[in-house]
Amino acid sequence: MKINTGLLLLGLLVLSAMQSCAVPKPSFTFSGKQVAPLPLSFTNTTPKAESYKWDFGDGMTSTEASPSHRFFASGKYPVTLSATLGKKTKTYKDIVEIKAPQKCLVMIETDQGEMLIQLSDATPQHRDNFLKLAEEGYFDGTLFHRVIKDFMIQGGDPNSKNAAPGQQLGMGGPSYTVPAEFVDSLVHIKGALAAARQGDQVNPQKRSSGSQFYIVHGRAVTDAALNQIEAQKGFRYSTAQREAYKTQGGVPFLDRDYTVFGHLIEGFEVLNKIAETATARGDRPITDQKMKIRVIK
Repeated sequence: MKINTGLLLLGLLVLSAMQSCAVPKPSFTFSGKQVAPLPLSFTNTTPKAESYKWDFGDGMTSTEASPSHRFFASGKYPVTLSATLGKKTKTYKDIVEIKAPQKCLVMIETDQGEMLIQLSDATPQHRDNFLKLAEEGYFDGTLFHRVIKDFMIQGGDPNSKNAAPGQQLGMGGPSYTVPAEFVDSLVHIKGALAAARQGDQVNPQKRSSGSQFYIVHGRAVTDAALNQIEAQKGFRYSTAQREAYKTQGGVPFLDRDYTVFGHLIEGFEVLNKIAETATARGDRPITDQKMKIRVIK
C-alpha cells in the first residue's frame, strides 16, 4: 500500500497548527478547613498544560500540579494558578478566605521542622507574656541551648542569638519574672510547654523566667513512680493523666514546681529530632538548633 505523502504532510501541518493555537485554560478547586494553620489541598483541574506555577498570595509559591499549602494568618488570599502550554501561559485567580483559629496557637519553626503549640487559657499571665514576646520577634534567632534526651529541650535565652561556640547560656531574659500558675489539669507529659525558672533557694515563690521555656521530651513513667510523687506533693493525678504518663511519657517530678502553660499538638517528630541531637558540655547542641516563633491569628 502506497502512503500519500502529500496528505500525510498536510495532516501534520494541520496538527501542528492546532497545537500552536491551543491555549491552556487553568482552573482549580480546594478542600479542607479554611482555618489557620490547617493545610488546604488544591486540585488542579486544568485540562491541558505542560507546567504550572501557583502563587498563594502570602509570598509562597509552588510548581507542583496539585499542591497543599498552609496559611499562617487569617485573611483573604488571592490564589493564582498559571498554566503553560508551549509558549502560551494563562492564569486563573480565586480568593481563599482563611479564618483565625479559635484556640491560641503558635508555630515554632526550626531547621528540623515545625512544632505547633496550643497555649492554655488556664494560665493567662504566661500565655499573654509568651504571645507578647513572640509578636515582638523576641525568640527569633535564639537557640534551644539546653537539650537533654528523655528530659526536655530548653530555649528562650536572648543571649543565645549568634552565641559563640562554648559560650555559657541560660541566664538571659527580660527584667521581670511571671508569677507561678499551677493548674491541676496541666502536667509535664511529653510535649508539654513549661516555663524555666531559678531554683527555690533564690526563688521560693517559684516565679517563672520572663522568656525561657522548655518542651518536655520525657520517658515512660510507672504507676509506682506516680504514687510516690502523689505522696510527696500531696495531690492526685487523674486517670487520664496517669495513662498519658505511662503511654506517652513525661517528667512528673516537675509537677507543681514549674508552670506548664501549653502543649504540643503537631511536630512530635521534630521534638524527638532536637532531643536526640548530639550535645557538648553543658548540654548545648553541637549544631545550633535555631528557632523562630510566629503567632497564628
